Amino acid sequence: MTLGSGGSTVVVPRNFRLLEELERGEKGIGDGSVSYGMDDADDLYMRSWTGTIIGLHNTVHEGRIYQLKLFCDKDYPGKPPTVRFHSRINMTCVNSETGVVEAKKFTMLANWQLEYTMENILTQLRKEMAASHNRKLEQPPEGTFF
Repeated sequence: MTLGSGGSTVVVPRNFRLLEELERGEKGIGDGSVSYGMDDADDLYMRSWTGTIIGLHNTVHEGRIYQLKLFCDKDYPGKPPTVRFHSRINMTCVNSETGVVEAKKFTMLANWQLEYTMENILTQLRKEMAASHNRKLEQPPEGTFF
């Protein structure tokens, strides 16, 4: 994240950025349809995160709760985290064998910008579930995992 005033730009250190995201994730986001937090509280580098997306109404995802793993490497937020569904899901941007969200098929990861956050990723994935090419795809049995 960068802060600018009067023509100067300050880059916020990685851990400060991640602490901000952790605080926001712990407080809850919007209507509660997405959430996230650290996977391992002892991870000093704040690399491993877990996320949850609640499926949208009027789609095949309605009533389902999807679990994801996000991994923020040392280059985050300059480069996007890797995102992998733990819960089985059928979406055009998700590898059907591994659950990995494929950057080349998910615009937000393909066109990553410094100001994007894990919250943005989860929210955008939820919107992607409602897209015409995903909203009616047959889904694996609920409660199955990659």
